[in-house]
Amino acid sequence: MEVDLEPKVLDTSSMTEKGYEEFGCSHYRRRCKIRAPCCDEIFDCRHCHNDAKNSIEIDPFDRHEVPRHDIKRVICSLCDREQDVQQHCINCGVCMGKYFCSKCNFFDNDVSKKQYHCDGCGICRIGGAENFFHCDKCGCCYSMMMKNSHNCVEKAMHHNCAVCFEFLFDTTKEITVLPCGHTIHLECVREMERHSQ
Repeated sequence: MEVDLEPKVLDTSSMTEKGYEEFGCSHYRRRCKIRAPCCDEIFDCRHCHNDAKNSIEIDPFDRHEVPRHDIKRVICSLCDREQDVQQHCINCGVCMGKYFCSKCNFFDNDVSKKQYHCDGCGICRIGGAENFFHCDKCGCCYSMMMKNSHNCVEKAMHHNCAVCFEFLFDTTKEITVLPCGHTIHLECVREMERHSQ
């Protein structure tokens, strides 16, 4: 009996669109999963990993987050081939994310977010590079509307939100800059305003 040990190759016709919007998680639509180097487990994305590994059910000594830059392996969602981080699967050729950043090891099919990589921040941001500038003193990106008018606060987003205590620098929630230059989640400010009325 002959055993075929060759990996299966899917039909490559329109591979850039195959499985588009069928895969991913609540954070990102994409056609790959990550292998977390910290615990050697597979997750849809680093946020899914961090949510699972920091839940109340996890022993406090075992809680941890995966650093985005440490991700080295991904698994194609179409053919299940594990491989080094890259935009196209080495087995079936599918594009695992229309937006791909090799610096952050980040994939996303929803390019309407206008993702861009900021070298100053060292991470990918959303909203379009043309709409933001990086302030070296504040250590983060701000809207171009604030370029000549914001109050600099050193490392303005490198702290937790004063209301919900989530770390602001790499939050996925919208942030607002207060007149004093400090930052806070926009929804947290709105919630405080609702309670103070």
